[in-house]
Order: sequence, then structure tokens, then C-alpha cells
Amino acid sequence: MTDKKFARTLVTSALPYANGPVHIGHLAGVYVPADIYVRYLRLKGQPVLFVGGSDEHGVPVTIRARKEGITTQEVVDRYHKLIKESFEQFGISFDIYSRTTSATHHKLASDFFRKLYDDGKFIEQTTEQFYDEQTCEFLTDRNIRGECPHCHAKDAYGDQCEKCGRTLSPDELINPYNAVNGNPLTKRETSHWYLPLDQYQEWLEKWILEEHKEWRPNVYGQCKSWLDGGLRPRAVTRDLNWGIPVPVEGAEGKVLYVWFDAPIGYISNTKELCDNQPEKYGKWETWWKDDSTRLVHFIGKDNIVFHCIVFPSMLKAEGSYILPDNVPSNEFLNLEGDKISTSRNWAVWLNEYLEDFPGKQDVLRYVLTANAPETKDNDFTWADFQARNNNELVAIYGNFVNRAMVLTKKYFDGIVPKQGELTEYDESTIKEFCDIKKNLEELVEQFRFRDAQREAMNLARTGNKYLADTEPWKLAKTDLARTGTILNIALQIAANLSIAFEPFLPFSSEKLREMLNMDKVQWEDLGSVSLLEEGHKLNEPVLLFEKIEDGAIQAQLDRLARIKKENEAAAWKAPEVKQLTSIDEFDKADIRVGTVLECQKVKKSDKLLEFKIDDGMGGRTILSGIAQSYPEPEVLVGKQVLFIANFPPRKMMGIESQGMILSAVNSDGKLVVTTVSAQVANGAQVG
Repeated sequence: MTDKKFARTLVTSALPYANGPVHIGHLAGVYVPADIYVRYLRLKGQPVLFVGGSDEHGVPVTIRARKEGITTQEVVDRYHKLIKESFEQFGISFDIYSRTTSATHHKLASDFFRKLYDDGKFIEQTTEQFYDEQTCEFLTDRNIRGECPHCHAKDAYGDQCEKCGRTLSPDELINPYNAVNGNPLTKRETSHWYLPLDQYQEWLEKWILEEHKEWRPNVYGQCKSWLDGGLRPRAVTRDLNWGIPVPVEGAEGKVLYVWFDAPIGYISNTKELCDNQPEKYGKWETWWKDDSTRLVHFIGKDNIVFHCIVFPSMLKAEGSYILPDNVPSNEFLNLEGDKISTSRNWAVWLNEYLEDFPGKQDVLRYVLTANAPETKDNDFTWADFQARNNNELVAIYGNFVNRAMVLTKKYFDGIVPKQGELTEYDESTIKEFCDIKKNLEELVEQFRFRDAQREAMNLARTGNKYLADTEPWKLAKTDLARTGTILNIALQIAANLSIAFEPFLPFSSEKLREMLNMDKVQWEDLGSVSLLEEGHKLNEPVLLFEKIEDGAIQAQLDRLARIKKENEAAAWKAPEVKQLTSIDEFDKADIRVGTVLECQKVKKSDKLLEFKIDDGMGGRTILSGIAQSYPEPEVLVGKQVLFIANFPPRKMMGIESQGMILSAVNSDGKLVVTTVSAQVANGAQVG
């Protein structure tokens, strides 16, 4: 770590795959913290560039295209547009959000590879890889499935088992097959170029482990683990028909590996922006090749190795680029106690949230920051979302602003009153919000955004407490001058809140400044006791935040319940067939049809139901251990069911059971009684 002063800051955020919408895990892990940091730097008046874009190459987009029966280009066009528009509506303030299918990116990535190739930075290796003889193609890890060697799930991917979470390689799978068509696989030799990471091991150990001990523990620890394990060469090309063609003669059918191509997108997007607006942003090389530029990558923990080891090695090999100064990676955000999964649709999608909760961008920004997985995985729940909105944004922040504004309108016609003689309590309150600038700066610059937002909310708590303690609505009857002083201080706190919350809640900060009739402010104004001058005219007060009712939350919970049920049904597989038997053995079981006359729980038993059956032979009683699947057993009365009539009688809980009710185990694990749809005579045999 150095105390070097930088002239400008370049902020990048991980490029989302253009194979689906953005979800709250992406927002909490990458985009909201990056946006907070960028908005903070802009408020301070520091030169900063915020670069993002869609990652449009790689296997996930091709899988989506095959699944939908459309071209890969159609997939990336659709989702790039959706992602970009969602970010804009949500207030993620990119200076540019471009894409890796752009002409600028294709040329720059191709030139980058070619320079390393010409400089002899790659090694060429021939290996055996899985090949589909019927489709005549080499398969990527994600396009290969097979049995997991650890938990023996039958459909683990070639890079990871989603059931047990283990990282895998295709060679570890048992009976691997083509995930798209189920074809068996063979192995064939193929040649590729590799970046020899082992040659950068010593340099990386010094650069990371000695010079960047200030990095977050999760980042530093993961890097150390990889370095301790020893680095190995990593392929930079693949056998695919979608991607940037390898710019080498004889490399037909090969493209740049997506991990090599994607981070170069940060550079190409910067170049695209600067080339189009040089008068505003200058030359792109200034942002990427000038030592006075600070480079900061915002990523999720699954991208730590690529941004801290692989991409820096690429930049080091090229020789003319700066290296990242910090990589503030977050852990993962779960949803209602379960891992967010795109393939299982277990997520809160940003585009859907914006439709379901219009005008409430800041509510989600606030909740995701309050629950930010900065040091460990965290959980998003709709109950917490509602509670934080209603109990914090509405009841603390919004309530304070509304009281200060409404009381000023009532007693001073919406004019900022004079600040008279201060009491000791006034001065201590003023000191609290005078110190906020220093406190916030320390936290934001350490990338502790969760604590920083809490500090801003504490200022709103201070304002609420100040009004509750001084009770200006009572004083107004006897001492209007003192009331004016109290409301002046309260309004100064409100004005400060519009600055303190600007990086976190930009929409409500703008709304608050509109109410206060304030011009755009700077970070340096934070902590001032005279942001609003005496006699300043305020605009009409409106509610800063609104309560979220139970119905809106229940609709989201119902949606997740439906998705969970669909996933369970989709994941269900029929059990293996039991040991073979003969027709003679089967004929020994006398299966009959009967009508349920009565059905009730057996007293003192959690499992047993007592059936009274019209069996066409005088009737019988049968006990069945399915009570937990039928909390209201009377629903079975009148149903025709199948039962085995020739089991020997057996006493349970003092009741003699004369047979066995046939039932099946459903996909959700519950037992379902087998019923007869067509009317059949009671006592009829099944054969």
C-alpha cells in the first residue's frame, strides 16, 4: 500500500453476461457499491470515469440461444438492451455502458492478443479435449454434463456441480455427455495458446502479498490461496464459433477465451467513450497508461482470481498499462435463505422490480447497501425489505424531513426562519452533523459502504431526536423566536442529509433538494450549518418515502413460492425400478377398489389415518401412515381408492388394520393416495 496521490480514478464494474437480466445479487455485489463510490468522487469534484458493459461472448449466451432456438446475436442484442435500460432506470451512473461485440472491442482485443503473441508471451500446447463426433465440435466445460464424482448427481456441469457446489473439471465427470443433445463424448487432440501464469508467480507474490495488504481479507486470502497452490498456464483460446477469432494464421475455428476477451472490454469501452468525446474525456491512454490514474475494479468474489491474478498478468505481459490499485470484491447475496440461481429463476430481477415497485429505486438501493455482503455472504428477504423501508426510510428519515418541512410551512409560511441564540443542546446537535463529513469520508474511502450509509441514517436519527426533544410545536404557542431557531437547525440537518445520502439514494436526495429549493451541492458543503440562509423560500413538502403494504410483499413471496414448487417438480426424477419380479408373484397381491366412507386421524398418532372402506364385501378398516400428507383427511371421503385386500390383519394403536391403501410419493416428497377416476364397483379386482 502506498500514500500516492492520484490525479484521476478509473472505476470498472464486472461485465454481466448478456444471457439474462440483472438480479439483486449482481446489484449488491458489484453495481450499487461501484455507483456509490463514483457518485462520492463526483461530489468531491474529482476526475472519475465509470466504465461498464455487457459480456457478450462465452458459453452462457450460446446455451441460451440454443435453448430458445434463436441466433446468439439475437440473444445478446435483447439482453444488452434490457440490462442497459435497467441500469439507467435504477440510477447506475455509468459514463459508458457498451458491449464486447462492438467493432472497437473486437479490434482492440485482437490487437492485444496479437502483441502478446508477437512478443512471445504465450506458449502453445496440444491437449485432449472432449469432442462430439455427431455434431463435429469440441465442447466447453459448461456444455458438458455427467455424474458428479462427489455427490453423484446425474447432471453436474463440466465446471461445477450445482447440487453440492464443488468445482469440477470435465475429466472428473462420470459418463460425460453433451449437455445440449445428450450425445456421448470422445476425446480428440487440439492445440491452443496459453498464458504462462507460473512465469508471473514471483512478481504477483510481491505485488499482491507484500504491496497490497490493504485489500479486503476475502480478496487477499483468495489470492494467497491461489499463489500458495502454485500457478499454472491458462488457455487463452478455445474451439468455438462464437467470439473474437484468434488473429493468427492457421487458427480457424478458434476464438479468444471469454476470460481473456472480457476484461479487455474495460479498455475498449474507455476507448470508445474517449474517441467519441475527446473534448470531455481526453485520450483513452490517459486513463489506462498514465501512472497518475488510479484503477479500481468492483467485482463479485467469483471474479477475484481473474481481476487480481489473470488480468494483471495480461497487463504486465503487454507492458504499457497501469495495474489495479484496489479490487473491492463482495461476497454473495442469497435470497430468502437460498442461493440465487439464474437457471432456477430463483432471483429478484431488476427489470421486474422496477415494474413492480415504480419510483422505489432508492428503497432497493438502501436495503442492498444495508445488507451488503462486504465480508461474508448475506441474505435478502422481502420481510426485511419492507421493514427497512417502513421502519427506517419512512419512520426515521422521511418522518424527520416531513416534520421539519410541515412545521416550517405552518409557522413561518415555508420561509427559513432566523437562527437565534443557541442553547447547549443546539450546539451539541450541530456538532454531530458537523462531524459527519469526516466520518463518511473515512468509511467510503475504505469501501465500507454499509457502515457509511448507517452513518448517514444516524444523522436523520439525530434530527428526529432533536425535534422530539425540543418540541417546537408546543413552543410555537409561547416562543416563536425559539421555535424558529429549532426549525432552522432542523432544516440545516435536512439539507445536509441531501448531500450525505446523495451517493446512496440519488433519487430521494434530488427530491429532497427540490423540496428545499436547493441548487446542486458539492461534498465540501457537507457539515455546514448555513446551507439554507434565513429568508430562503422552501417548496411544498411532499412525502420523501411511502409505506410498503403487506399485499405488495405477499405478491413477491407468492411468486417465489410458485418458482420453488416449479423447481422441485422439474428436479424430480422417478426412482429406479425395483428388483425384477414375475407375474406369478404380482398375482399374489389381491388389489381391489373401494370407496372411502370415513377418514380421520388416529388419536395419539402423528402418522396414522383410519379409513373406513366400502369394499363390496361388508366393509373393512385400514390404517395408513400418511397423516402428514393429509392434514385435512376428510377430503378423501367419497373417493374410490386402491387397496391390497389380502394382507394379514395387523393391530396398531389398538386398532386392527385389514389391508393396505396404495399411495405414491410425489415430486415434493408427499404421499398421494392412488384414486380411481372412472366409477368402478366396490370390491372390483385390479389385474
